[in-house]
Amino acid sequence: MAHAGLTRAFAATLAIGIGLTACTTTDTPARRPANGTATGSVPSFSGSPGVAVAPTGAPREVATGLGAPWSVVFVEGTPLVSERDTGRILELDDSGRSRVVGTIDGVAHGGEGGVLGLAVDGRSRLYVYSTGQDGNRIERYGLSGSPGSFALGSAESVLDGLPSASYHNGGRIAFGPDGMLYAGVGDAGNSSSAQDLDALSGKILRMTPDGDVPDDNPFPDSLVYSYGHRNIQGLAWTTDGTMFATEFGQDTWDELNIIRPGGNYGWPTVEGRGGDEDFIDPVQQWSPADASPSGLLAVEGTLFIANLRGQVLRAVPLSDLSASTEFYKGEYGRIRASALAPDGALWFITNNTDGHAEPRSGDDRIVRVELGAGRTSGR
Repeated sequence: MAHAGLTRAFAATLAIGIGLTACTTTDTPARRPANGTATGSVPSFSGSPGVAVAPTGAPREVATGLGAPWSVVFVEGTPLVSERDTGRILELDDSGRSRVVGTIDGVAHGGEGGVLGLAVDGRSRLYVYSTGQDGNRIERYGLSGSPGSFALGSAESVLDGLPSASYHNGGRIAFGPDGMLYAGVGDAGNSSSAQDLDALSGKILRMTPDGDVPDDNPFPDSLVYSYGHRNIQGLAWTTDGTMFATEFGQDTWDELNIIRPGGNYGWPTVEGRGGDEDFIDPVQQWSPADASPSGLLAVEGTLFIANLRGQVLRAVPLSDLSASTEFYKGEYGRIRASALAPDGALWFITNNTDGHAEPRSGDDRIVRVELGAGRTSGR
């Protein structure tokens, strides 16, 4: 396996860090990415906005009684769910009953750590982002059996030794339309590391499915795809390949960003829009009390953002990235993530048992709602 540890990754990033001072925000020739854009103001969406979609009809509970679920993916049409604090990967049947597919070994629980994001590759292998004794890590698991009897195979290390802490662990992983695996890595409480290209914290990383550095990454021999992030927990791509990410701010602004290869998004020098030519500004920002954006999903001409403190599913149309509509405000409590089911419905996960809210009867739950075109107002 390509990465039994971060030795190669750190050696690669050290190679680009010679002669640089950590945490500087001044662009120098050595810091510029090999391709892409490192600086700018508010980027624009240049693709076709497509048809906006929105929830329609009454939501339906798919599953209840879950423990701090964090991510849901589909394998052969079957939903698999990660539970942050138990370390379990669950399989749901058509009636919403769950069975344990496996438990991730060596998980260091506590704070915001545990078993976090899931992703599935084209060979139906499961990728898991979790917190281990030596830091955050991404592991790959083969699945044996079939729907209704899936079981986890042995863990294969893709990337390990990532910075971890009781908070700001990032944790979202996703395959892009280019077949590469992307990971949002938080600053792990060390805000200055987000500007340090020799560190992998406070970054979005891009790697092959085996954890190697793609030849066309913006910084030669480095996993870093973009930097200057505080805590990325949402990654999504529109049909034209534009990448978006959601980011937790500190006290002032949460962010929705268009991600450019090699881009510097300003943290900790800038939170939200700073108008500084050295950084890329978000396309939309919110007060953390109204948002705390976690999972991000792109469907047709709409971005759906799951919000924790805001307790809302927010829809942002690609035709106007400054606009948004709120759905289910306060109805389900904290919303961690959403996913597109094989039948075209939107699923979202609540997180009221994660220690930050008073659980409601039936929490935590997964909720399903149909999507349709033409609705513009929230509930």
